[in-house]
Amino acid sequence: MKSHIVVSLLASTILACSAPVFAGQAPFAASAPDIALSSRDRVYAAEQFSNTVSVTDPATNRLVGVIRLGDPQPGNFSPLYKGQVLVHGMGFSPDHRTIAVVSIGSNSVTFIDTTTNLVKHTTYVGRSPHEAFFTPDGKEVWVTVRGEDYVAVLDGKTYEEKTRIKVPNGPGMQIFSPDGKYGYVCSSFTPETLVISVADHQIVGRVAQESPFCPNIAATPDGKQVWFTLKDVGKTQVFNAQPPFNLLKTIDTGPITNHVNFAHNANGTFAYVTIGGLNEVKVFRIDDFSQVATIAVGKLPHGVWPSGDGSRVYVGLENADALAAIDTLSNKVIATIPIGQAPQAVNYVPDAVPAGDGTAGLEPLGVAGQAAHLTLASINETKAGGTPPTSISLFDQGLIQILQASVTGLEPKKPHVLALSSHPDGTGTLELLSAFTTNPAGSAIVNTTGPIRQIVQNDARAERRYLVIAEGTPAQPGRIVQRQILN
Repeated sequence: MKSHIVVSLLASTILACSAPVFAGQAPFAASAPDIALSSRDRVYAAEQFSNTVSVTDPATNRLVGVIRLGDPQPGNFSPLYKGQVLVHGMGFSPDHRTIAVVSIGSNSVTFIDTTTNLVKHTTYVGRSPHEAFFTPDGKEVWVTVRGEDYVAVLDGKTYEEKTRIKVPNGPGMQIFSPDGKYGYVCSSFTPETLVISVADHQIVGRVAQESPFCPNIAATPDGKQVWFTLKDVGKTQVFNAQPPFNLLKTIDTGPITNHVNFAHNANGTFAYVTIGGLNEVKVFRIDDFSQVATIAVGKLPHGVWPSGDGSRVYVGLENADALAAIDTLSNKVIATIPIGQAPQAVNYVPDAVPAGDGTAGLEPLGVAGQAAHLTLASINETKAGGTPPTSISLFDQGLIQILQASVTGLEPKKPHVLALSSHPDGTGTLELLSAFTTNPAGSAIVNTTGPIRQIVQNDARAERRYLVIAEGTPAQPGRIVQRQILN
């Protein structure tokens, strides 16, 4: 009897080890087995201003190193420059051996081997691609070419473009049903999400978006729902993943609603939505859409992805140059890991490194870890608090910095300027840095470049300037509405 049990256990072990292993978490089917969190897994983040991909060990919550795809400014200004620019989007293959990294500024998809961290191919596509993801069978890679009006379809083995799927202007992101039957493509310029048959690339459904700016979309592992975010109006919408693809719910989530993804644990299946303007992640049940948690994570949360067992959710903090690890049972941040500049998309790849320590091909963080962080608040506040503050990051690029402001708390749909003032209270002559118009949620992401850190942190008071936001245009700036909070 004992020998029979031993043989049965041995046979089960051999079958388990030899069978393909796929996670029962997004983007895979709920029926697939979970993969226990381990040091064989990796968390990847695409970092827009350092042009790197950070690689983190989730078992230790330690940065292992970065894959450098390009140089910071001003190196990437050269006409002979061959690296990538604005590393942004990310997807991974069903066998967990390849990540596909989209660089917006250089119109590329870079395919990286997860075991060696080496680039094995780069495919150049149309203007300003945004995201790329493999079909569940691994045969194709769909790339949303947001600066144009099509999805580029690449061969999953050669990575060469083989066809294009015509869609409305500005496709933002695509994701697939867990069974591989449908591709869901939202738009960043047209208020419509498409459902496309993977088998023949034909449009089989259309879903109205409440606004034209969708940056992110995700399908639930049970194959029943698709969630997409609307960054400009601060909403998240849910529709039926099966015909007739009808809208199920619209949720007011908050200003600069960025990404959404799912985690399944002993308590059920939950949607995690990153709210950049509030520096929070909001957690919703997928059965009744009730909100069950609000998690303060850090400045400008962006990409989000679950571990292979659903025990953790990882969030890229765009204005904190960090990765936050959330325990999904307690919905608390258990670690914050320093990574590269302005992380965008995040992928958790289970069993990415089946052997070895996974450090080959990686570099130290270096200049990619250098940034200064400031806060702007209402002109009536003397310290950060009350109204969600505007966070500013100054990403070092040698002698200059890229300034990125996550602006919140302003009047919606109004012109404003980011400027330097000669006085802490915003009075005096203004030196204009950037003009912008707030979205319907009263928010905006504002970028500019220059030696700004040296100016706003200058020890010589006569030469120091202070960041402010004023109503109006560069030609006619008006009253100061936000000013820099001094340490």
